[in-house]
Amino acid sequence: MTRLTIRHETLYEYESPVAFGTHRLLLRPRDSHAVRLVDATLTVSPPGEMRWSYDALGNCVCWFTPQGLASRLSILSELTIEAYPAPLAPLPINDPKSTLPVDYDLADRAALAPFLEPAEEDVEGLMPWLRGQMGSPGEAALDFLMRLAWVIRTDFAYEARESEGAQSPAETLRRRAGTCRDFAWLMVEALRRLGLAARFVTGYLHSHGMAPARGAGATHAWCEVFLPDLGWMGFDPTNGLAESPDLIPVAICRTPVEAAPVAGTVIGDPGAANLIVSVDVRLAGDLPRAA
Repeated sequence: MTRLTIRHETLYEYESPVAFGTHRLLLRPRDSHAVRLVDATLTVSPPGEMRWSYDALGNCVCWFTPQGLASRLSILSELTIEAYPAPLAPLPINDPKSTLPVDYDLADRAALAPFLEPAEEDVEGLMPWLRGQMGSPGEAALDFLMRLAWVIRTDFAYEARESEGAQSPAETLRRRAGTCRDFAWLMVEALRRLGLAARFVTGYLHSHGMAPARGAGATHAWCEVFLPDLGWMGFDPTNGLAESPDLIPVAICRTPVEAAPVAGTVIGDPGAANLIVSVDVRLAGDLPRAA
């Protein structure tokens, strides 16, 4: 078991005071057998009304409506979690349906339907690129998925980008570059075209050691794939990781549009606006990293 603390601050600064509409916050990690939420504190300024709910996919959502006029909006989430990593290998695979092409049974297929259907229109260049990554017929799906995540890690350049949203898979293929969101979305849409159920995941990345992981210091995104006999499994194409204990899921979504950690509106003319986001994930008891 590993105990981690997570500090995630979002600060909006406006040239002129504004009123605020309701904001949707996706900041609370998903409790599971692998991640246990020990403590959670949400501090907001200006204060306002909060309501918690679960969305259709089981994500924990805070609906926050700031009160009054203000030229700053601060949202600070402070978490303590315990992670219980499960080793990926040796991992017995007893279901022959977990070889390519994957064959889901009818009950699973009904539940997985939203994650089997591609969300993008035909993506130029995707299928030729994807066929180039395929192995021999009957290859274990897990082997293919681990290889695909590593191919994206090694063949595509990582570029941090402050603007929200993900670029299209076609653009990521064309540029051979992008952010963690872009790589995750490329993998999700590629796998759906192979008949694999895949979903977009957003959360946090614990980076340790001398070489920081790509995407550390911000919210992170990766891909989850459902395999018979194995269930949902996480693959991080930004870092070439599979089922890593360093990935802390907050929300699962069908598309990146639904995955913003903070989304809302302002009422009035804010003038010039500035957004500052900081994320710090570390072992409990460690001192904050130097700026």
